[in-house]
Amino acid sequence: MLTNRKILLGVSGSIAIYKSLELLRRFKKANALVKVVMTPSSEKFISPLTFEGAGSLKVLNEQNEDWTTKNNHIHTALEFETFIIAPTTANTLNKLSNGIADNLLLQTALAFNKPKLLAPAMNSNMYTNPLTQASLRLLKLSGYEIIEPTTKELACGMEGIGALAPIEELFFQTARTLLKDSFWEDRVAIVTGGGTIEKIDEVRFISNFSSGKQACALATALYLRGAKVELITTKECKELPQEVELFKVESAQEMKEILEERIKVAKRGVVKKPTLVNDLTQPQLIQKKPYLFMAAAVSDYRPKYPQKGKLKKENLGEEWCLELVRNEDILKSVDKSGIVAIGFKAEMDEEKALENAKKMLEEKRLDAVCLNLVKGVTKFGSDKNQIVYISREKIVKSPIKSKLELALDITQLVKELDEHP
Repeated sequence: MLTNRKILLGVSGSIAIYKSLELLRRFKKANALVKVVMTPSSEKFISPLTFEGAGSLKVLNEQNEDWTTKNNHIHTALEFETFIIAPTTANTLNKLSNGIADNLLLQTALAFNKPKLLAPAMNSNMYTNPLTQASLRLLKLSGYEIIEPTTKELACGMEGIGALAPIEELFFQTARTLLKDSFWEDRVAIVTGGGTIEKIDEVRFISNFSSGKQACALATALYLRGAKVELITTKECKELPQEVELFKVESAQEMKEILEERIKVAKRGVVKKPTLVNDLTQPQLIQKKPYLFMAAAVSDYRPKYPQKGKLKKENLGEEWCLELVRNEDILKSVDKSGIVAIGFKAEMDEEKALENAKKMLEEKRLDAVCLNLVKGVTKFGSDKNQIVYISREKIVKSPIKSKLELALDITQLVKELDEHP
């Protein structure tokens, strides 16, 4: 998804530098072009040749800067699209905040006027030091994005905040700077996912085979496009950006209650704060029409009399008639005024699938429907999918793709649904 996008990866002298190799591999797996910039102290841990062997373009360091070619800090800053420094040591961070440029990494950062991200990694006392915290605040106001460190046992043996953020989070936040779309920025997108769980008793339930993977992919894709994403789901996501707001539910009734509440909040808009030091404007209230992606597989029925504890087979006998009542159709009943609503429909009957999807579009007063046939490589739980996108203006059939790639395509298709972006 990052084919031919140009990423600068800066590394400074931290024990966490070995994780930069894994991050480089993640970027390369997404087909990005990556160039590593090293500080002299970082070479005490890993050699430039190791980064080049892992897929970096010619590494830029103190020994090979060349003004007869483009391997220098000015041309490098001009050619690349985004710059992440991971790990960022306390020394590098505090120098950056004061405009000091006494090595190639710092010089490149000062010359770079596109999106820049810092991923601090240091001892807890160094991170919480008032001087470091003041530097972080100044860097944020200057337009740097800070990928917050995590709390765990550090290399020094202490336990506390200061460990490098997870590799997937570094990847997601960097990719977001490249894939961001002004249409989605400051817009709320709500995604529902997973199969709802309707309890029979405390150990048994009615559900379905929905894995929730497409909903996780949609939430991730919308985040990468720049949206403020809320995911309401019954399933865990293997990898999900930390800034996606997660609401874990079980039953259809729980999902409906949270969904209605979140739609009301979404309609109020997004408050955007100024980020630059010289930006004296007040925070803005931005009101873009929210989007709802109803990818959840909601159970059609629930037990009429759910029981506490565990029902015993000895008390139930040889036959057991379980009385069910129909669940309310969430997508049909929810207030869709002022939002764009996209439904998802899984079908197994290939002949009637399109007809049923078009019927869903009208009966549930939706703006679009994404239809998928559950079979073969697109069966429940698979990592690939194929959809037919149906709106009142067009019908588009996608190729079979990974669910994340498909989700990124969907974020482009549905932009037509808001006439006043």
